[in-house]
Amino acid sequence: MDKLVIQGGRPLKGEVGISGAKNATLPLMAAALLTDEPLVLSNVPALADIRSMAGLVGHHGARVDTTGHGLALHAQNIADTTAPYDIVRKMRASILVLGPLLARAGHARVSLPGGCAIGNRPIDLHLKGLKALGAEIELAEGYVEARANGGLEGAVVPLPFASVGATENLMMAASLTRGTTVIENAAREPEISDLAACLAAMGAGISGAGTERIEIEGRDTLSGARHRVIADRIEAGSYAVAAAITGGDLILAGAEPETMRATIAALEEAGAETSELPAGLHVRGDSATRGVDITTQPYPGFPTDMQAQLMALMALSDSASVITETIFENRFMHVSELARMGADITVTGASATIRGVRALTGAAVMATDLRASMSLVLAGLAAEGETVIHRVYHLDRGYERLEEKLRGVGADIARAKE
Repeated sequence: MDKLVIQGGRPLKGEVGISGAKNATLPLMAAALLTDEPLVLSNVPALADIRSMAGLVGHHGARVDTTGHGLALHAQNIADTTAPYDIVRKMRASILVLGPLLARAGHARVSLPGGCAIGNRPIDLHLKGLKALGAEIELAEGYVEARANGGLEGAVVPLPFASVGATENLMMAASLTRGTTVIENAAREPEISDLAACLAAMGAGISGAGTERIEIEGRDTLSGARHRVIADRIEAGSYAVAAAITGGDLILAGAEPETMRATIAALEEAGAETSELPAGLHVRGDSATRGVDITTQPYPGFPTDMQAQLMALMALSDSASVITETIFENRFMHVSELARMGADITVTGASATIRGVRALTGAAVMATDLRASMSLVLAGLAAEGETVIHRVYHLDRGYERLEEKLRGVGADIARAKE
């Protein structure tokens, strides 16, 4: 197991290349199971979760070829419709093969993903939506068993809340469904629009992606396609906070500011300067950070995946701020670790009150999940002295070449064995 060692107090300056979005790539890889022709993806990040999903779609019969930041996936035949626990347990996004397998093969048996470090994320909306399309579903021995022997039929599917995963699963299943499917109260995240663009390139009839109402005209078959994955808005937001928290000056090459409006607004309110570039975002930190109150919301609101990073910044603000988490329970586990570095944070229910301190001090801390890990990296970059972050395998799930990118802009950061 690895750890990160950071010597803090260095303003970051230079250019950081933003990778393709992990949360867009994973459903795109599952979509390869919808066709017997090759799906070629570019701008794919090299991450542990991508390797896990490659192993899963490979288990189902897809050939997966990797070239640099490209993936070619060819599921000419579905070899196995069971997604076993040993694979699914590594990554919750594995549930995204349920819709494609069911629609194409008429059967899917997928292990229940269970809980996770940031709270229970149930899949009941996935199952209710697929039932509305005509699937027969049973839960037995820790697996979801879904059948559609006569094929799926289009239907109107209202979601009680805008679930990203359920929207993605239903979009993929509906693309190989007879008739027209309408998803009401659909998730609006940029990753949804990216999936819709890929499915359209494969021949599906999709309209309304990016709005609360998505309409899908099903097809008998889908073709292969070529598709470029969108930039990772959470990675870009994390490096934007890195510029702000260190009083640095960074160009985020390849960032897509239109997908980051809520994050950019929060950073500007905190005192950072931002400007859009033809192919990226320029962020300059200020010596004085102002407190900002935010509430996490589904897109286009402030993203839950940026909550921990902003909290690290608020720990050094010149006033108090309040962060309220409405998406996931148990997503304040980084608070105790930030407190070890001198942060003054009080949690009451779903809200955290952060009273800014003059400086953070390096300490040994423990990462608990992907975004919490990044908040500790950010705090370490700004802290006085040495910070050692343990259990950094979480970071490898979502930040490509993190140490290399940070060293390239002046950070003193190194990976070492425990």
